[in-house]
Amino acid sequence: MTVTDSPRPGTHDDSAVQLYLDLLKRCVTNVIYQDPPISPPWAPQTPFGLDARVEGLDCPSQAHTMVGFARLDNLRELTERVLRDGVPGDFLEAGVGRGGAMIFLRGVLKAHGVTDRRVWLADSFQGFPEPPAEVRYQLKDVYPELAGGADDGRRQAAEAMKALFLRGGSEDDVRENFRRYGLLDDQVQLLPGWLAETLPTAPVRRLAILRVDNDLYDSTYATLEHLYPRVSPGGYVIVDDYHFLDECRQAVHDYLKASGTPEPDLTTIDRCGVHWRKES
Repeated sequence: MTVTDSPRPGTHDDSAVQLYLDLLKRCVTNVIYQDPPISPPWAPQTPFGLDARVEGLDCPSQAHTMVGFARLDNLRELTERVLRDGVPGDFLEAGVGRGGAMIFLRGVLKAHGVTDRRVWLADSFQGFPEPPAEVRYQLKDVYPELAGGADDGRRQAAEAMKALFLRGGSEDDVRENFRRYGLLDDQVQLLPGWLAETLPTAPVRRLAILRVDNDLYDSTYATLEHLYPRVSPGGYVIVDDYHFLDECRQAVHDYLKASGTPEPDLTTIDRCGVHWRKES
């Protein structure tokens, strides 16, 4: 199925498709009711900030995604592009959080009447695995309060803050989030479990878009190792935290080198994400 003459992200087209997808974007990021971000346990509650939410730079307490407008617009643009170009394959996100980004992608397919492609969500649905010490989050970069000689108590508090965002990200919760938007159907398939165990045998033949939002080195590498070969020529890979987390960026280039894949021409989306087109 293809898309023709669809409104482009960032235009002022007032068609029903444009209005629906713009509203859906505002709903999954919750700029409608403006929930406050999760604050570090040692700091006062931070009020909602529109700029931070739009830019995807806060950690929402209620919104279904912490991906900002630019990354959602990019996801829509690439989805519509592969549909127009007839690039074969489904859509998969590894590391889904509360599901908001793929709720938005499913909405794009729904708006264009696409019924022959699936949306796959691969996640443990139980939070992060315990990473090796050498690839832990660089917490001083994520939380400036931790710069310098941060004590173990504050590091544990930062880990608890991440866990708060993942609350509401169980398998049942993610299904329920899709249902609330009227977007839970047979085209939505969940792949629960640790990625290194589920992805090798995942029943996914071809992908038009692979969205990688794993944060950690091992899971980012495993996602590319098992799924990049299934991305169709002309399809796209999106890496959400490429500019934000060093271990995520390192995993991308380590995989490309180990697999003999030429370094792709990366396109920066915003302060966090990148994408590239798979040539062959």
